[in-house]
Amino acid sequence: MSQKSHPGRGALMAELTVESRRYMAAFALFNQAVADHLRLHPTDLQCLNLLGLEAAPVTTGRIAELTGLTTGSATRLVDRLERGGYVTRERDTVDRRRVLVTTVPERMVEIGAVWERLNGAWAAMFEAYDDDEVALLIAHMRRTVELSALQVESLREAAGGA
Repeated sequence: MSQKSHPGRGALMAELTVESRRYMAAFALFNQAVADHLRLHPTDLQCLNLLGLEAAPVTTGRIAELTGLTTGSATRLVDRLERGGYVTRERDTVDRRRVLVTTVPERMVEIGAVWERLNGAWAAMFEAYDDDEVALLIAHMRRTVELSALQVESLREAAGGA
């Protein structure tokens, strides 16, 4: 009998379903608490998080891709972040038709300070895992990011067709 079809698999999968719902809710509530602390909208906070991972300034279209938002929603998000002093818009020096969104370093440092205060507890939690378990967590997170993007796209397509 394969590991995927053992007699207790159904109960294990049911437990996974329950715990994954708790996990997603905990993450959403944690994100909301951090955003509230910084006086940001949760989507704006995650956008800044994603912008911090980009190697260079990006277009609003790229922000739409990163966040799964429509281009109109991404434009409104950038408007809010610009009003808050978190990003600036500048013409691309190579292609003057393009407008690039750049994070404001001082504001990113403020956000980074909050994450830095919280990181110790997360690092301690991950230290409890051996290297194989950490590799499994990384693989899971990567697959989750990919699947989430596909699910967001599917939901948007379904909403557009309604």
